[in-house]
Amino acid sequence: MADRGAVTVEAAVALGAIVLVLAFALGGISALSAQVRCVDAAREAARLAARGEPERGRAAAVAIAPPGAAVDIRRSGDEVTVVVHAAPVGGLLPGVDLTAEAYAVAEPEGVIP
Repeated sequence: MADRGAVTVEAAVALGAIVLVLAFALGGISALSAQVRCVDAAREAARLAARGEPERGRAAAVAIAPPGAAVDIRRSGDEVTVVVHAAPVGGLLPGVDLTAEAYAVAEPEGVIP
């Protein structure tokens, strides 16, 4: 009779472990999706900034990137650099910082694409 209820305890522990693994898996998928969005946002902003439209590039990056992302557009000579920083959506992976960086060469002035 000492083993009575042991299966219930084991099932509760196993269920807790399954929920924990599932939460980490969902957090990983969420972080991966947010990273892809950061890369797309940086690429699009760099393309638009290289065309001479940095404000449109910033607006596009903010629209594409995960909510709360920071967008930094820098131009040095004919090189445009865009860096997008974001935290994973949902907060399931605290301490994880997502960063994407894109480079583009600015188009010459007066050239109509």
